[in-house]
Amino acid sequence: MKCEPSRTAKTMGISFRRFVPVLVLAAGLVVFFALDLDRYVSFEALRENRDWLRAQVEANEILAAAVLIAVYAVVIAFSLPAGAVLTIAAGFLFGTVVAASCVVVGATIGATAVFLAARTAFADILRAKAGAGLRRMEAGFRENAWNYLLVLRLIPIFPFWLVNLVPAFLGVSLRTYVTATFIGIIPGTVVYASLGNGLGAIFAVGETPDLGIIFDPEVLLPILALAVLAVLPVVYKKVKARHAAPR
Repeated sequence: MKCEPSRTAKTMGISFRRFVPVLVLAAGLVVFFALDLDRYVSFEALRENRDWLRAQVEANEILAAAVLIAVYAVVIAFSLPAGAVLTIAAGFLFGTVVAASCVVVGATIGATAVFLAARTAFADILRAKAGAGLRRMEAGFRENAWNYLLVLRLIPIFPFWLVNLVPAFLGVSLRTYVTATFIGIIPGTVVYASLGNGLGAIFAVGETPDLGIIFDPEVLLPILALAVLAVLPVVYKKVKARHAAPR
């Protein structure tokens, strides 16, 4: 007589499998720091290896671009603190347009991986335990998800990894998440890629790029204007609903 696995064992097995993607991403972050790999993602490393790197790009730009996309996707998926440096390095090696294009594609792929992993592992659990307040927030975020996400991507108010996770917990659709992420990260990416495009001159005088350039008024104000445009439909919808409500 065959012994059937207990329902509890089956449930535990299914539950564990749901957490595997998140555990893999967390393990990757731990390995990155444990092996001190962050020393390879620095302006010092780029300065020392710039001639070799440029030679590789010139030898096969298409393959190099594909590698850049893959590396950037991994960096974002594992939430490694290397995005800004890698974007500037890409601008230095490929030029603004190619670098920004590759970074946006890679970052969107990586962010989507985090989104799917978090949604698979945690979203149902959090939704089941959510109170009325969180459910109302979820309903509001779903209704205007694209606009909210676009604003969060345009303005770096919160860490990139955090914005990758929250939409997964609030039931945002994959299509909305991907399109808002792709479009929203373009302005900031172009800024850093443009900075990298002039990195040779910065290296020549023995300096390093200013990562805070995104907060300079001449850079930040146009991005803020885009964010305001993105949130205007939400404000208009709320004002219209308030005036239409019976008094």
